[in-house]
Amino acid sequence: MTTPTQLQILQATLAKIGPEVFTAEDYNPGLIRHIVLFQYAPDATVEQCGQVVERFLALVDACRRKSGARYLISVETGVQTSGEGADKGLNQGFIVTLKSEGDRNYYVGTPVVVDPAYYDPAHQAYKDFIKPLVSNVLVFDFPVEQQTYLRASPA
Repeated sequence: MTTPTQLQILQATLAKIGPEVFTAEDYNPGLIRHIVLFQYAPDATVEQCGQVVERFLALVDACRRKSGARYLISVETGVQTSGEGADKGLNQGFIVTLKSEGDRNYYVGTPVVVDPAYYDPAHQAYKDFIKPLVSNVLVFDFPVEQQTYLRASPA
């Protein structure tokens, strides 16, 4: 017997509870980090790569619920600078913070949520825009279980 993938688990949950609950802002509250790593296409220009970043950062304002409310807490980005040699050719990273699994589900949309009434059209438009500019994508989501804050050193 094979273990179901996270996609299969999410699809089964969606089928069980329905898209309205699955994408509701109060569905499974708690911080979610949505990490996205891109490898730019070999023929993507510097200007196009700049647009990929600019448009991703603009999602903080563009992504809204049908009520008009913003739901992305933050979007951070940076280029790969590690010297460990484990980057697998990925060039650009983004960290999106959301306040619930429902917000994440509404944001991500396809391939889990396929009914456009239950996913963000602004994020889908962004995904469509980057298709020819990005040759590889890695996405990793996790609920924030612990946070550690840097404390000032005693004087």
